[in-house]
Amino acid sequence: MERITLGRTGLTINRYGFGGIPIQRVDEDQAVETVRHAVEQGVDFIDTSRAYTTSEGRIGRALKLTDKKVILASKSVSRKSEDLQADLEKSLSELQVDHIDLYQCHFVSTQEDYQRVVQSEGAFDTLVKAKEEGLISHIGITSHSLEVLDQALNDGLFDTIMVCFSFLEPDAKKNIIPKALEKNVGVIAMKSFSGGAIDNPVLALKWALSQPGVAIIPGVEDTALFNQNWSVFKSGNYRLTTTEKVEIESIRKRYDKVFCRRCDYCQPCSEDIPISVILHVRSVIKRMGKEAVNGAFLSPALSAARKCTACGECLERCPYELPIPDLIQENLGWVDRGMQ
Repeated sequence: MERITLGRTGLTINRYGFGGIPIQRVDEDQAVETVRHAVEQGVDFIDTSRAYTTSEGRIGRALKLTDKKVILASKSVSRKSEDLQADLEKSLSELQVDHIDLYQCHFVSTQEDYQRVVQSEGAFDTLVKAKEEGLISHIGITSHSLEVLDQALNDGLFDTIMVCFSFLEPDAKKNIIPKALEKNVGVIAMKSFSGGAIDNPVLALKWALSQPGVAIIPGVEDTALFNQNWSVFKSGNYRLTTTEKVEIESIRKRYDKVFCRRCDYCQPCSEDIPISVILHVRSVIKRMGKEAVNGAFLSPALSAARKCTACGECLERCPYELPIPDLIQENLGWVDRGMQ
């Protein structure tokens, strides 16, 4: 099995890690068994977050059932010092550890948000202190924005970046991934399946794994799905056949005018609608569960989306020519129909 080192962290892991989102969707026993099974099969890098409800606690319980060593990563969306400190303490408690290998500033979506993270007494300063106290070893950042990650790489503050990367969202391959690797910053690729839009796991995994030096963290909620994905990784054969390349191009064409690439060039919205969030609402609910509709992340976004006036400003800015107002209404209708 192929192993990589996450840049200057010095953490050496199997390239195929475990993402902690889907285990929220199932009962406790199944979630714990899925994590335990993955670790016993050879997964030695697990990523989760305070934002993933029960995920940290379930991972903590699963790791008590195995003697295998695992590199742990978690993250927080908090930007204020005291809030992030509270999140870190909760992460340590839920994971049942006294130290976390990698703690990340989570979902840093804009340049303004990034500045809140790195300002004096912001999230970054808190994590530096936590590192000095031995509570964490390394500091990372996650973002759906390539511009934010580019700024983070220029500043050189973070040991790792987490970036969206799939054959529907390949742009990180042009600049961000090479730049990170050149600067010895670890690269963790999220959303290998583009949040569930890609339903062919073999294609998705082979494409993502064909990029050298990058760790991937697919999330699954049962052992059968894990085994299916793990077998692709274990095969070591990531070369796409001609037939597979044709299928990838077919999927790309199918999604070309409906799939949001999260570039956020459509922003700002005059009604303060987080457009990329709304255009990915089905993916979020698929990964987080239906209860996410009423959660702190989606609920305000959905409320804002209902104020859409179809003014058309976003249409002029979208480089992919997506029919954004129509897609907003389609997704709101899907939510109102009970997500059926």
